[in-house]
Amino acid sequence: MRDVLDQLRHWWDQGAEVGLATVVATWSSAPRQPGASMLVGPDGSAAGSVSGGCVEGAVYELATEVRDGGTPVLQRYGVSDDDAFAVGLTCGGIIDLFVERVDRDSFPELSAVADDIRAGWPVAVATVVQAPPDLLGRRLVIGPDAVSGTLLADGSQRLVDALRDDARGLLAQGRTAVLHYGHDGERRVDDIAVFVASYAPRPRMIVFGAIDFASAVARIGSFLGYRVTVCDARPIFATRQRFPDADEVIVEWPHRYLAGTETDERTVICLLTHDPKFDVPLLEVALRMPLAYVGAMGSRRTNDDRLRRLRELGLTETELARLRAPIGLDIGARTPEETAVSVAAEIIAARWGGSGLPLRSADGPIHAAATAPEPAR
Repeated sequence: MRDVLDQLRHWWDQGAEVGLATVVATWSSAPRQPGASMLVGPDGSAAGSVSGGCVEGAVYELATEVRDGGTPVLQRYGVSDDDAFAVGLTCGGIIDLFVERVDRDSFPELSAVADDIRAGWPVAVATVVQAPPDLLGRRLVIGPDAVSGTLLADGSQRLVDALRDDARGLLAQGRTAVLHYGHDGERRVDDIAVFVASYAPRPRMIVFGAIDFASAVARIGSFLGYRVTVCDARPIFATRQRFPDADEVIVEWPHRYLAGTETDERTVICLLTHDPKFDVPLLEVALRMPLAYVGAMGSRRTNDDRLRRLRELGLTETELARLRAPIGLDIGARTPEETAVSVAAEIIAARWGGSGLPLRSADGPIHAAATAPEPAR
């Protein structure tokens, strides 16, 4: 929903009825991730995408029907990759979409949700996408300290409690997923399916070293959706003018800043200084923290010297194995911009478990496959 939030909020503010189709699950080479949405507005206009164009026409018709009074529905689109072109799903794969009508009555919390997302406050929207008719489409809005919305009309506190706890766990990790319950909140029971869309604050990218490569890395980090910080101990280089794409520019010794700033398991670190007086103290801190990615620029000789110094400081081989250095994938990069693409590619591969190999030389599905889905009911 984040990708169409402004338009959805606009129509909601007008009191209009909108058809909303949301990707809730994907398998194989489906092009959009869970959470991607498409709107059909009161005037028939469309916004957003759920399949990169493959099944948008069919989804438009279904969302129009639901907008105009139809029942919310969980709809599956997909065929095998071999047959995809014949039916129009050219990418293959499978996607499950939940299609519902959104207006002030069906989603009274939308305004508050939109405000939280825009302010960077964590919030999760849990929507029942598979259940008996009296429960289908109901939702809870779940924050770190509050819950709003309703599920069963007669109330099922155990279901609410289970969903609240599980959604907060997903929110803390920035994950979006479908959860399954029994009517009394039993986990591992498939009577009720709930799609939890987590709107966590942007993950952080911290770029250490205010050099020309840092500007390009900051730019591509912002493009990928990170909240980008550039940090350097030298005030003459660490300026807002040199890094307009960064969210903040900090003048501080790198290791001191990292030790004192807020990070989590989604945070990525790009160390670009290749200067031992900055690198070694910083890496001593970074490699002992639960970060998503730690990469460092420098030649192989520079990296060998780093590793020697870090071993002398007592870092273990397991800790040192987390260091991605020299930073980036081997794409033959030369310029700062090309190097930034190389770094971004390695960060993406680390996040999703990609091999870094050319797709034409790899076997199997393009996207990492989940377990085979059960038929939609």
